[in-house]
Amino acid sequence: MAVDFSTRKRNAALPVREARLGSITGYSGTLCDLAERSCAGTLKNRDRCFSQSSLCLSICAITQLQGILDIAVVYHAPAGCCAGAARKLVLDQLTARAGRVSRTVLVGSDLNERDTVFGSGESLKEITRKTYEEYKPNAIFIASSCVTGVIGEDIDALAAELAEELPVPVEPIHCEGFKSRIWASGFDIADHAVLRALVKPPKEKRNVIVFKNFYESHRQYITDIFHQIGMETQFIYLNSTTEELARLSEAAAMVCVCGTLGTYLGNALEEEYGVPYIRTINFCGITGFETWMREIGAKTGKSAEVEAYLAKERATYLPLIEALKKDLAGLRAVVGMGPGYTYEVTRALRELGIEVVWAAAWHYDYQYDDNRVPPALAHLEASGGADIGLSVADMQNYEIMSILHRYKPDLYFSRHPGSTVWAIKQGVAAFYVADEYTIFGYRNTYLFAQAVLDTIRNRSFEKNLAAHIKLPYTDWWYQQQTDMMLAPDTALTPEAPAAWEAP
Repeated sequence: MAVDFSTRKRNAALPVREARLGSITGYSGTLCDLAERSCAGTLKNRDRCFSQSSLCLSICAITQLQGILDIAVVYHAPAGCCAGAARKLVLDQLTARAGRVSRTVLVGSDLNERDTVFGSGESLKEITRKTYEEYKPNAIFIASSCVTGVIGEDIDALAAELAEELPVPVEPIHCEGFKSRIWASGFDIADHAVLRALVKPPKEKRNVIVFKNFYESHRQYITDIFHQIGMETQFIYLNSTTEELARLSEAAAMVCVCGTLGTYLGNALEEEYGVPYIRTINFCGITGFETWMREIGAKTGKSAEVEAYLAKERATYLPLIEALKKDLAGLRAVVGMGPGYTYEVTRALRELGIEVVWAAAWHYDYQYDDNRVPPALAHLEASGGADIGLSVADMQNYEIMSILHRYKPDLYFSRHPGSTVWAIKQGVAAFYVADEYTIFGYRNTYLFAQAVLDTIRNRSFEKNLAAHIKLPYTDWWYQQQTDMMLAPDTALTPEAPAAWEAP
């Protein structure tokens, strides 16, 4: 296993995705080429000559931890960084919807110029002590920032000293933003901290499936599904307690909404505690849901129950989905999402009869923590999607705009609202796949297909907006070869086609 958690758990700092998984943020070509290079070990990153802002890995790490109900995060950072990481209002609303109450707090150390020059270890210790006295959390995570990384603040030694003094775990989190261009590294850093500080060896095995997701919008629906096959669910990290997280090692299996979010935790739990990690394509669409559910059944001894559930759902929803596919056939789409969903949503769209002319992923993982190519990419290539144009865009909206202008699709699908806004300004109908369960299983695939039809049938908003707005992109800009802003790829051959020619 590539994760080698038994060795890494001794170190608070975790290798970032570029070092651990060979992740890249710059590529332009085809899905087939990307998959072949991954398997052959010849994939190389292409740096940009020009880059717009992206996301910070610290925000990803700290947001994950803030979903836990009874901890404190002390963010050793300037006030601006702390403001960017604060998600308390949103998370509290989601907690209330689940009928729970959060007492988790995010405390900023408010680093200033004097702290940067002279250090602030003593004041950080005092802040951490006061945080415990005031809020009595069940665990404290001390998170670093770019500033603390630059000045070399030793948060490991500080956390170890406080752990001896306070009656709760005190865990350092090395989440300096400059460490990685891959903001998903923050997910792994949070997982690593939880595994080190909270997860305990199993006392017993439980009939529970751990469900790692972002915002658990379909918590009750999924719980009801798994009750039908005789299993309980445990959602993480949102609305979890430290006591519940301590028992992750006792689960019957772990699943995740996408490999990007779950690769480190899933592989570590399997390696260290024998918890099976479900590594198939995810639940988007019919093929994905059936593949995913059958693998869960095989790993948990519930295959018969799974087949009975699938048969019932197929009888109800497949005729409805087939009827909608007639109206969806022939539509052309561009997809721009995080890598875990780019390939999954592309697969689901093709299943509905929608042609995906270009897919853009915000980064690409050379492999996951089990040394394998991401299963969604491998499945898409094997199922006839090899010629799809593909880029790794790192949330670069200017690249998305060039793609939309060149291909003029009927629809643009994204999980990030910033890019959907720009697509609409260009006159392209945009579908914001905000909910991670938008295409979950039979019912939601049917509802998703209906929503796509509603989007494409009413185009007045996009047309009116595009007619009355002036974009910063000129005709000259659109004529440029946008991929030329990527440094040359030494692995490219002279015979390779121009990356931005229509496939």
